[in-house]
Amino acid sequence: MPTKTVAQQRAEAKMDYDAFLARCPSRQLLDRISDKWVALVLAALGSDGPHPDSTCAGEPRAMRYSELGARLAGVSQKMLTQTLRALERDGLLTRTVTPTVPVTVTYELTDLGLSLHHVVRGIKVWAEAHMDDVLANREAYDSRDA
Repeated sequence: MPTKTVAQQRAEAKMDYDAFLARCPSRQLLDRISDKWVALVLAALGSDGPHPDSTCAGEPRAMRYSELGARLAGVSQKMLTQTLRALERDGLLTRTVTPTVPVTVTYELTDLGLSLHHVVRGIKVWAEAHMDDVLANREAYDSRDA
């Protein structure tokens, strides 16, 4: 039986990825990107801030930790730090330290993160555009049970 290279083993395993299967490793990635803070960080890194037209997004750009913290209302420093570390570990963003006084640390999407950014940004825009419909449906559903 011929020995397979690591690349061949990965290619073979990749063909078997099916998130509907319990042991599929892609479930870990789905779990990561379905996290509220992960999705918001990915969306924020491509945003220049509040805009009257919520479908309008700036070009993805590097942001400082404090900018991200201010953009993501309600995130704790601990949660933001954990989220950024996890995204860096997964290769979705890079952390750059510039030796200034004080030290400047910026976060920027990688090509992999940018490909996911577009998907997450679309979900964010969809949620904002359809929230009134969802609230009306919830109200109708709850009133029929009363």
